[in-house]
Amino acid sequence: MRIAPTRLVADPVGVGVSTGEYRVAMNPPGFGLTETHRQFRDTLRRFAEDRIAPNAVQADRDATFPQKSFDACVELELPALGIPVEYGGAGADMVTQAIMAEELARVCSSTSLTLLISKLGMSPVMNWGSEDLKRKYLPRVASGERQASYCLSEADAGSDIAAMRARAVRQGDHYLLSGTKYWVTNAGISDTYTVFAVTDPAAGRRGISCFVVEADWGVEVAPHEDKMGLRGSPTAAVTFDEVIVPASNLVGEEGMGMTIALHALDRSRPTIGAQAVGIAQGAIDYAGGYMKERQAFGKAIADMQGLRFMLAEMAMRTEAARTLIYRACSLIDSDGPEGELTMIGAMAKCFASDTAMAVTTDAVQLLGGYGFTKDFPVERFMRDAKITQIYEGTNQIQRVVIAKKLLE
Repeated sequence: MRIAPTRLVADPVGVGVSTGEYRVAMNPPGFGLTETHRQFRDTLRRFAEDRIAPNAVQADRDATFPQKSFDACVELELPALGIPVEYGGAGADMVTQAIMAEELARVCSSTSLTLLISKLGMSPVMNWGSEDLKRKYLPRVASGERQASYCLSEADAGSDIAAMRARAVRQGDHYLLSGTKYWVTNAGISDTYTVFAVTDPAAGRRGISCFVVEADWGVEVAPHEDKMGLRGSPTAAVTFDEVIVPASNLVGEEGMGMTIALHALDRSRPTIGAQAVGIAQGAIDYAGGYMKERQAFGKAIADMQGLRFMLAEMAMRTEAARTLIYRACSLIDSDGPEGELTMIGAMAKCFASDTAMAVTTDAVQLLGGYGFTKDFPVERFMRDAKITQIYEGTNQIQRVVIAKKLLE
């Protein structure tokens, strides 16, 4: 089923945004789904199966950016979901954004990440940027005209962000930015890079600042990594060699970089959890269908109690992860206490990604030898699931964050 392109517009009574006949509630009660959320999910599921799924195998096999899938998302104006209405976006709530991440990841996690990374790249601008920066960059990301990347990690500064060595030196009305960022999602595709660099080496973690850098200012992109999973999402090191960055492209104030980075990650981790839930759900759906068709010992293997228990366990854990994701998203939507969001967001991302890894491993087991071949999608789900335990903070770091909050 082809879903006709529609315009995501502000609801005239201020309740939500409109996607054709569907309206997405902006302030859902608690953390359950409203009827409009469910309608939106059903719409996205049909769209993903019709327009995104057919491109997933090739993107994974060839390790190429799924341009057809991204273009389809632009037609439906999905890049606008997380951008405020006043800057050309839809201003959708976080639960709606989580639904989008899940439904896309259910068929192609690379496409899901493409939508999520531009939102992450623009999150510092949305929350800390000047009005000029917001008006310069947000509308073009919302329209899909531009994409954005988030440049935080370095070779020796992954979990230990404060160890970064990238430097930005003020010279009059601009900065000279030098350094290399690793594991940059969408590298070479993005038009802008949100970069964190040291502006005051003596100040430690308080000496880090944030900048928006345009790709054509001299950004150098290394060859893309040959990855285990998410192969349709390009990842590479990005180098800045005395790149001239206008002082007006400083996000917030000097020294606010660490605060900005953690603020963005707190609000992004639940959607990474949603991506993990989508991967798990895709594996469950395929494995369940396979079990009803596969015959052994004269009957469908779906009739074998031991295998039915495996599928039930996979579904229970995935639903628990989904509920935790909605809980974290509701905290963002209700502007809940910062400390609570930090802990619940870490829990959501950690539990959902661990669940995705376990569920996809079991899905491969349920398909037996077939699951180990590339003729069936569960091995791709398993490979894609692994990175959700690593990026935007490893699950070991998430447990450190959770324990710290519990013991405060």
